[in-house]
Amino acid sequence: MKRPLFNLPVFSLPIFNRLSSRIFAIFWLTLMLVVVVLLLLPHLDPRSQHTIPQPELNRYQDAAERISERLSSQPGTLLEKLQPLADPKRHKGMQLYFTNDDGELLTPHQRTKALRNFITSADSPDAPRQKLYGRWMVAGPFLVKDQQQSALMYIGRVSHRPPPFFLRILDQPFHLLLLTMLISTPLLLWLAWALSRPARKLQEAAQRVASGQFTQDPALESSGPREFRQAGASFNQMVTSVNQMIGGQQRLLSDISHELRSPLTRLRMATALAQRKQGNSPELDRIDTEAERLEAMIAKLLELSRMQIHGQETREYSDAVSLWQEMLDDAEFEASQHQKSLTCSPLLSWPLAGNPELLISALENVVRNAIYYSQDRIEVQFSANDHSLTVTIDDNGEGVPDDQLKDIFRPFYRVSTARDRHSGGTGLGLAITENAIRQHNGSITASRSPLGGLRVTLLLPLAQKSQRHSLSQPEAR
Repeated sequence: MKRPLFNLPVFSLPIFNRLSSRIFAIFWLTLMLVVVVLLLLPHLDPRSQHTIPQPELNRYQDAAERISERLSSQPGTLLEKLQPLADPKRHKGMQLYFTNDDGELLTPHQRTKALRNFITSADSPDAPRQKLYGRWMVAGPFLVKDQQQSALMYIGRVSHRPPPFFLRILDQPFHLLLLTMLISTPLLLWLAWALSRPARKLQEAAQRVASGQFTQDPALESSGPREFRQAGASFNQMVTSVNQMIGGQQRLLSDISHELRSPLTRLRMATALAQRKQGNSPELDRIDTEAERLEAMIAKLLELSRMQIHGQETREYSDAVSLWQEMLDDAEFEASQHQKSLTCSPLLSWPLAGNPELLISALENVVRNAIYYSQDRIEVQFSANDHSLTVTIDDNGEGVPDDQLKDIFRPFYRVSTARDRHSGGTGLGLAITENAIRQHNGSITASRSPLGGLRVTLLLPLAQKSQRHSLSQPEAR
């Protein structure tokens, strides 16, 4: 099973709190804008009563003065004089209404409901008003006089102007909903994109670190909301700290290896001098053998440490044939020298991306381990699908107990059976292989082989087209 090096939380609670506050502020700002628009609508709506524009007011007042002069020059009662003026045929597209000071209509009329509604709220000639009823605009009142009598005149006319666009939208709920969606959807998409883009960058950076690539990403600190830039800066600082910690560990291991190799070298020289003076003895042979094993263990330990630190530095595109064919040919020859048979299924040019040395070393460790412990038969099988390559290595040796199959990939673990009793190994070979496979986002498992020994299964992801373009081609070997 693939195990990440670190489990990194992409978001922290303070970031979520700040983002929630920002979204809440945007919501309240939008709500306030809506309230302001709703408060302004009555002043913008011609269907609500409002003042008459000055040019129209001047024309209406001039008309009222002319009517007053005509009434004063004609004989008869005021009502008789107003009747012909209220005739709708006399004024094309216009209707005059006349009332007394109490608001009672003096002339025949149409649109009684709209007129009565307007008269109840507009009855002062000192402040004429107008209001739209459908397509019918009513304005007034205007004072007309006939010597000693007076009346209030209201003017109704057909409005040829179409209703404002926002009124047509408000009058139709479905259109209002559609317009709201058309306006809000791009804003919401932009907000989601603005928040998700730096979040994806931070997540991708965390995944790289989880897979072993301890590299900073300056883009995390240069784009996105302030909270994400702060989180990106903290993330890069964490990567720097991890690199410094690993570098310190590497220096410590290098110093330890140097300090251990010096006394080991002196010990082996002393053993060789003792053998020259006293001759060979079981005790001196045992000392020399153990010193040699300790030196090999130190070398393997340093190799594992270097692999953990520098395994991600060299990444290039390659294929299975160029990586493993030569190594498998050498392994087949080595097996034949030990009177053993190593068979491989056809190796095709499956695309792989990663560190070539690590990939070669990973498979070579398992294959040579199978050659060493098998009785006389080793099989290597390759199979692939669209996304991954599977390699199985089987041998017919004594195998590993079921309860220890998961432990053989731990550093320095030694199987307590005849398989490992006389091997003289350091217990680091499979640990190095497991580390190399994990750094390439793969997995390694052990199980019982159908041949009777151990089966080791390697699973590696195939390189995608994006990786093939971004990684360099390997140099010729």
